[in-house]
Amino acid sequence: MAEHLIAARTQVGRRPGRYVLRIVVTAYLFFLVAWPLYLVGRNAFADGLTSLNDILTDPDVTHALRLSVVIAVAAVVINTVFGVGISILLVRYDFPGKRTLNALLDMPLSVSPIVVGLALVLVYGGREGWFGPTLESAGLQIIFAVPGMVLATVFVALPLVIREVVPVLQEVGDEQEQAARSLGANAVQTFRRITLPAIKWGVIYGVVLSLARSLGEFGAVKVVSGNVLGETRTATLVVEEKYLNFDKGGSYATAFLLALVAVACIIVVSVLRPKEDR
Repeated sequence: MAEHLIAARTQVGRRPGRYVLRIVVTAYLFFLVAWPLYLVGRNAFADGLTSLNDILTDPDVTHALRLSVVIAVAAVVINTVFGVGISILLVRYDFPGKRTLNALLDMPLSVSPIVVGLALVLVYGGREGWFGPTLESAGLQIIFAVPGMVLATVFVALPLVIREVVPVLQEVGDEQEQAARSLGANAVQTFRRITLPAIKWGVIYGVVLSLARSLGEFGAVKVVSGNVLGETRTATLVVEEKYLNFDKGGSYATAFLLALVAVACIIVVSVLRPKEDR
């Protein structure tokens, strides 16, 4: 009886602290995420649909939006393919330099995107880059062109798929994969029928995060793009250009579209995910 009373008192004592913690976390997320996004949306529609209609009928802005989507999709595809492969390599195999590789994969999260863009210019730049003159003599331009923008976006979003898939692979283990191989399944069959279904939601969340990060990339893309109107200007660069030119309505409207796509992706995945996996 005494033990039950002590447990009940302990539980009651924990409740106020739990509620305070919830309030603090909710307030933190509200002021850091929800409130700024709300202000962007409110300013985007301050004049009704005028600002949104203006950017959607502006050929330069629509080109920038399409270019952002193309670059983001290309970066997501590359990061998904290599991200899943690297995740399997890190979890299923032991090899010299594994810890170093694992540490290097987090570098895009710690290095400034501006530094990334400058590094790409030094490697692939047309005049002084290591490979730039050779590539340009072969008719392939990297810097101040779409390929360089894709490279920069791939780099900054590189860890996102990997960091979602690795914990899932560690959790599911490799017993089923070994059983499939013992029954005669080859590597492709084992991956398609065993591994991929097991890591499906990790891959999906990694893709969503990678897509959102790719659409919102600014620093590295600005350095390698040249910001040429109608050619290498992305939606994030449009936001900066319009804001600096005192077209705040167009800037807020473009930013709202970018935020809307990212939020919509997360909501859709959360709704479609099975309840037992949530």
